[in-house]
Parts: sequence; C-alpha cells; structure tokens
Amino acid sequence: MADMLSTNAASPAVIRRTDYRPPDWLVPDVALNFDLDPALTTVRATLTVTRNGAHTRPLHLDGDGIVPLEVRVDGHLLDADAWHLEAGALIISLPGDAHDVETLVELAPQSNSKLMGLYASGGLLCTQCEAEGFRRITFFPDRPDVLSRYSVRMVADKVRFPVLLANGDPGDTGDLPDGRHWAQWTDPFPKPCYLFALVAGDLACNADRFVTMSGRAVRLGIWVREADLPRTGHAMEALRNSMAWDERVYGREYDLDVFNIVAVADFNFGAMENKGLNIFNSRYILADPETATDIDYDGVEAVVAHEYFHNWSGNRVTCRDWFQLSLKEGFTVFRDQSFSADMGSAAVKRIEDVRILRAAQFQEDQGPLAHPVRPESYMEISNFYTATIYNKGAELIRMIALMLGPDRFRAATNLYFDRHDGQAATCEDFVRAMEEGGGIDLSQFRLWYEQAGTPHVRALLHHDPATQSVELHLEQAVPPTPGQGGKQPMAIPLRVALFDPATRAHHGDELLMLTQARQTFRFTGFATAPILSINRGFSAPVIVETNRSQQDLAFLSAHDDDPFARYEAVQQLMVNVLIGRIAGQAVDEDAVIAAIATMIADSTLDPAFIAEAARLPSEAYLGDQMAQVDPDAIHAVRDALQQRIGADLEPQWRAIHAATKADGFALSPAAKGARKLRNVALHYLVASGASDGPAIAFAQFHDADNMTERQAALATLANGTSPEREAALDIFHHRYGGDALTLDKWFQTQAFAVHPDTVELVEELGRHKDFTLANPNRVRSLYGAFAGNQWAFHHGSGKGYRLVADCIIALDRLNPQTAARLVPPLGRWKRFDPARAASMRGELERILAQPGLSKDVTEQAGKSLD
Repeated sequence: MADMLSTNAASPAVIRRTDYRPPDWLVPDVALNFDLDPALTTVRATLTVTRNGAHTRPLHLDGDGIVPLEVRVDGHLLDADAWHLEAGALIISLPGDAHDVETLVELAPQSNSKLMGLYASGGLLCTQCEAEGFRRITFFPDRPDVLSRYSVRMVADKVRFPVLLANGDPGDTGDLPDGRHWAQWTDPFPKPCYLFALVAGDLACNADRFVTMSGRAVRLGIWVREADLPRTGHAMEALRNSMAWDERVYGREYDLDVFNIVAVADFNFGAMENKGLNIFNSRYILADPETATDIDYDGVEAVVAHEYFHNWSGNRVTCRDWFQLSLKEGFTVFRDQSFSADMGSAAVKRIEDVRILRAAQFQEDQGPLAHPVRPESYMEISNFYTATIYNKGAELIRMIALMLGPDRFRAATNLYFDRHDGQAATCEDFVRAMEEGGGIDLSQFRLWYEQAGTPHVRALLHHDPATQSVELHLEQAVPPTPGQGGKQPMAIPLRVALFDPATRAHHGDELLMLTQARQTFRFTGFATAPILSINRGFSAPVIVETNRSQQDLAFLSAHDDDPFARYEAVQQLMVNVLIGRIAGQAVDEDAVIAAIATMIADSTLDPAFIAEAARLPSEAYLGDQMAQVDPDAIHAVRDALQQRIGADLEPQWRAIHAATKADGFALSPAAKGARKLRNVALHYLVASGASDGPAIAFAQFHDADNMTERQAALATLANGTSPEREAALDIFHHRYGGDALTLDKWFQTQAFAVHPDTVELVEELGRHKDFTLANPNRVRSLYGAFAGNQWAFHHGSGKGYRLVADCIIALDRLNPQTAARLVPPLGRWKRFDPARAASMRGELERILAQPGLSKDVTEQAGKSLD
C-alpha cells in the first residue's frame, strides 16, 4: 500500500492484525437509558468496568461525533480536567481495578445520514452498530472482544413511538404522565456492542411461535408498517424453517424467549443479526407475488436464515477482532447456502452460488483490492464486508466439510460451538476445532486464510492404451496480489470422474487432494481414453484449465451426472466459442446450439437447471477470461451468438414459452423452475429478431400475475428500442410508483439494460424526481447496477466513469459506507485498454482530490490506484 493515498492532509491510520492486544478494560455489565426523540435523544450509559490484567493504562472509551455532557465515576461527577477526548475517544485515568462509569450524551437521529449508530428512517428510530456504530451512540470500548450483559430502558412519546424494542427479553413497561411511556429489555447473554439494537416506532407485528427441540416456546415477531403486514408471511415461514433446520442439522437451539425482526427502509446492509432483535433492510422481508420476483423470495429466505443462524455462528460465538470477520460470515454463508439447497434444488443453488462467487469474488481477487479471507490490515473495516470474506469464506468451510464428510464435520462443529460458547474466537480457533473434532491435519489448508488470489489449476489427461492406464497431471499456481508476491501451493480438494465415452458412465467419483505445485494421479482399467470431469460440484474455488476438446465438453454437457459439471461443460463450450470469435479464430457454434437443443429436449432435467445452463456467460465473466477486456468486442460476439441461438431454436423457444405458462401462482421449486425457463425462452425469442418478439414480451408483461414474469419481460424489452419498451416502462412506473422496493426494480432494469443509450438514460434517471442519494437501495438500484453493466459502464467516451465518480463524490458527504462500495469497478483499470484505463485512473484521482473525503472512500480509491 502506498504511504500517501490522497492529496488530503493526512491518510487514515492503518490497523494491522499483528498489533492485536487484549482489551485493557472489560465491561461485564451495561445499563443504557434512552430518552428518544428524532431531533434530540439523550443516552445515559452506566458501565461496570474492570481492569484486565496488571497495568496502569487509563480507560479508553471510543466515541465518534459525540461529546459527554456528564462523566461520573462511582456516582461522583468528574471535573472537566479529570477526563479528556483524544481522536473522539473519552480517556479517564482510574485508580484500582473496578468502577462504575456513567456518561450522558445527546444525539440527533434525524440528522444521521450515515445510517450508523442511532438514526431515523420512515418514522422509526433504529440502530446499526456493526462494525463500529455503537461509538456513535455512547462512549464504549467499541471492539468485538469486549462482551457485556445489557439492560436497556427506553422512554418515548407513546403516540409517535408505541412500540419499543431492544435485545434480549422484554421486562416491565409503563406510562408516564406527559404522554410518554417506557419499556425495559434485558439480554442475559454477554455480547459485543456491535450486536446492540434498538427500534422505536409505530409498527404492526406478524406474531407466531416456535417450540424448540427441548420444548421451550419462543415468541416470534416480524415488525413492519401496518400496510406491509400482508407481505411478511414468507419471511415468517423462512424463520420457522431456519430454526427447525438449525436444530436438525447442527443441533443448535434458540436461547431467548422472544425473537424479533424489524424491517427498515433505509439500511446500509442486507440485514443485521443483533441478538434477539434482527434489523433488516425491508427488501429482505417484504414479499408477495405482485411485487417480488422469485429471486426476491429466495433472497428473503436466505437472508432470514443467515441472520438467524448467526445466533450461534456469530453471537454465541463471536469474532475476537475484525480481522476474523469471516469466522462468523463465511461460516454463516455456508450454513445459509446449505439451508437454501435443502429447501429447493440443491443443484441449481450450487450453480447460482458459484455464478455469484465468480462474478464478485473472482473479480475481487484479480484487482487491486484483493485480500486474504483473514486480512492483515485495514483503514476502515466497513470496506472489508466483501465477497472474499463472505463467499470465498463460505467456500473454505465447504472444502473442510467435503474433506471431513457429514458425520465428522458435525462432530467438529459441535466441538467448536461447545468449546467457544460465550467467547470471542478466531479463524484459527475454528480450524483447530475442525482438526480435533474431525481428525484431520489442516496445516497446509490454513493457507486459504492467509493467501489472497484465486488458484489456477492446469489439468492434463494422458491415456496409454498399451497399459490401459490414465495419468492426470495437475499443476497449481496462485497469481501475485497486492502485498503478496510468491505464493505457496494450496491444499485443493478436487472431485473428479473419468467417463467412458462408449458406455457414457464412470467408475465412481473420487476426491483428489492437490497439495503440491505439480502432482500426477494414475488410474488403470481404461482400454480407451476417458473424458475428464473435474472440480465436480465446484469442490474448490479455483480456475481450472484443461486439454478437453469441444467434443469432450459436448459429451459432458449431455451425459455428466454431476449437475454442476454438466452446467460447466455447456458454459465452457460457450466461452470457447465466444473468446475464440473475439480472437479471430474459426469456431464451431453448432456445438453450442446442439448442446442447448439436447438439454431443452430432455424432459428428465429440472427446468431451472436448463434455464441456468442455456444462458450465455455474462459479458463481465467473458471479460475475466481475457488478458485485456474489450467490452465492445465481447458485446458484439455475445449478441451475435445470442441471436443465432434464438433464431436456430426459435420453434423450441416458442413452444417452451407457451408450455410453461402457469394457471395461477405457486412458489414450489417446480413452479419457480418453470418461470425461470419461460423467461429464458422469452429472452431468446426476442433476441432471435422475430418480428412478433416485442409483442410477445409485452403480452407477458401485461398479463403476468407475478413480478418474476413481469420484470423479466420488462428487462427483455428494456434491451431494445421497440415502442413496447417505452410503454412498458411507463406502465410499470405508474403502477408501482408508490412502492419503493418495486420502484427500485424500475431503476435497476434500465441501468442494467444493454440499450445503445444506457449511459444517457442513467444520467437522466439520476435527476428523476424519484431518485435520492439518501436511500442506499435506490443508489444501488441505479448506480450499482450501472457499474455492473460492462458494455455501458465502459462506454468508450468515459461518460460512464464520470457518472459513477460524480455519484461517489456526492454520496460520500452523506453516506461514506455506501459511497465506498461503488469504487471497486473503477479500480479494475489495469484490465482495460490504455484509453479506458486513463479515464478510470483520472476519475479515481478526482475522487481522492476531494476535500474532507471519508476514510471509507479514501482507502478504496487509494488502493485502487496502486
């Protein structure tokens, strides 16, 4: 990392993992008293503090933007010269080893546009404290290894804020003579302050109950605006299913008397796992067929599960410091992925998860922001809520589970939970529990936590007819990443099978452990050369290169019995054709057409699988296959192949589109699969150039009884220039203009469209009356989607870069965390031609030159220039 990252006066301090030191003071108990009002809230905090170890260092209580009105120690008011503020923190020199420290501060929630700490949203008062938001509420040692028991008392206007919620279990309530009321909550489980939560507002509750495996009755509540109550049924079902699944699969039982969820319109994250009081971005709670797509329904189910599973993998066992973030997030993503696979199609879920990993995390590994799953340093921890921490972290757990097998993995997780219950643990603690509980040596595997970058595996299969043997030669290499040059060989579990092309069968699936830079595995009993199926189920998050021919891939696309490997074969066929076409090579497009035709004619296949496999790789993924990304060439060849697939198989697409129209809406895996395939058929039908294509798409848009088909039709029309495009967009806006989440889809669809004027359209949408920088969902729906639209964002004029940079600069003044997440697409400048690279660098430099730039954006933009 460069010493100076910007032209600002001082660069933010770098926090390093190796500098970790246990806290000087612990806080066993906390009592918080809130007098709540959007304009002026007072917070009186009483901390029971105890000295941790033999030292004389003062008490250090973090603060951000707050000033103490009072400071008391053991009930005595301190003079101003008995304490001081240092970089926002309250410093008090204390004699002895134990004290009660009391502070009083004032907050202005309605002015808190950062949405961290206590803030106002849609008439509610709510909190977000992960990672370092609690210091914006009161003075406290704001670090995850300080675990405390919390008692919370809230006072507020009863008409304006009739519902008062906090962590733990509810206690007494009462009315006050001035039209206000109060409520007491107590959390008996020690927790870090990042898990603190409070919500006050006028809310309605979808109430239910769950009986745990030991017979305890838990009251469940999903709290939303009254008008949104009908859209909470799916989230409640997901919650109940999650609780039952965690008991069945991991033996983990919920531990409080109540579990509450609150949906909030303005939220930086997807959701937050605060102990007993999860706070959610409303997009991951509200769902009905009229406004939510199948992807939305799946997202609600997955995120509800994810946050509930955190009760054990994150709350009961938390992380010691923020470098261990994947301890809770990677493990919990693996758990929610497994849950979703059990609730629907495991094969399709795996394909979806890998597609997301490749789109987000593989790109991250290739760029200037690459970092290990356990990072070594950071300036702003919010920048490390990344695909590497979450998605790659989940893949590490998946590899361990694969190597151990179900029974040993369950034994190992039992040991981990039992050993570290009530503790702040590390990634090393988790790996050690896997070793001891699973009876395996993971010494080399630890490199997955230490080394950044996506390993490349070269697989060459050689057949010797004389000995009827096969040798599989494997080579691995991890490319250099920022701060890490030469890498050591990784422990890579690869599931493989060797197919006999005559019998279309294999002799069994084997798990090979690639642990050296070069290794050879020998197999016997092959009179003819077999066809290699490798990294089946995506057993390791690696990039595999093979010497398989297009004929081999065509065979696997038709006969591989591993769904992911079959999908991968079809996709690789497509990639080879598209990249070959860009390179000016002679390519055989017929193999792609034939592979798709074979799949859509196979009635035994899951329609959702067919839909996934038949879709062309994204333009961004194709760019990742090139040494230098050529957005225009990629778009041209992909568009041409898409048109040919549509035209050559037009009768089949018409038949599928007609046959998959449902009589009524259902949310079963079969119904969702049928809708997914119907939408792919519509896409190809319109891409074919059929004269009635836009009319068919508009008819689907108009007649749909669900948002999945309506939005898919809108997206298909948005890519073109037909009159139906403008009509559909106008109708959609008129119909859903009053629903914020659905209106986000309207913005997103246009921002992601491959329309010739997308850049200009996004510029106009940024000035639309319904657009606001104050809501993170709206920002992501427009500028986030646009930055993911490779062809439009990388417009040769550089206008796309300027649009996003302008947004980052303006947004940084309101919400630095959301602004910082828009920076990474600009940081991939090294992958593009000199003109585009210069434009991207210029925008990064312009961002860094802004006075008063947040450390969030400074870190992202500065690293992106390295």
